[in-house]
Amino acid sequence: MSHTQPASIDGFDRKILAIIQHSNRTTSDQIAEQVGLSPAAVQRRIKRMREQQIIQADIAVVNPKAVGRGVTLLVQVTLERERADLIDNFKKEMKSISAVQQCYYVTGSADFILVITATDMEDYEVFTREVFFDNLNIRSFLTNVVMDAVKVGLSVPVILDES
Repeated sequence: MSHTQPASIDGFDRKILAIIQHSNRTTSDQIAEQVGLSPAAVQRRIKRMREQQIIQADIAVVNPKAVGRGVTLLVQVTLERERADLIDNFKKEMKSISAVQQCYYVTGSADFILVITATDMEDYEVFTREVFFDNLNIRSFLTNVVMDAVKVGLSVPVILDES
């Protein structure tokens, strides 16, 4: 599947995706009843969508505060030099750090936008020393502390409006 073309999915697939994005614990029988297919057909479609990476992961969403990571930070990172190998190295490092929930390579004034969790500001300060200050290729970083997580999610709208 290329990055430029959307996957080939039909209306049944879209309905299934909408249901399992809400709760991936919904059974095949329950999904089948809602979309008008047999449970076996639903299972085949879900299996195919996993194989095609339309469904990238089946995960549990954990409340960060419940596990002591009550501070969320949005960080803009600007690199000193924009060489492909240095960009790739930064991407690889961010993927390996569990406190980095999301990392986006972006256009605009910064090179990357990160979503980071920390136990408190002292924990984040240790993170900045270890990850940012020790990296000679980071020119600057700008941190925004999240005061209220108004909406957090990874679900993608998949149903086309039929209006």
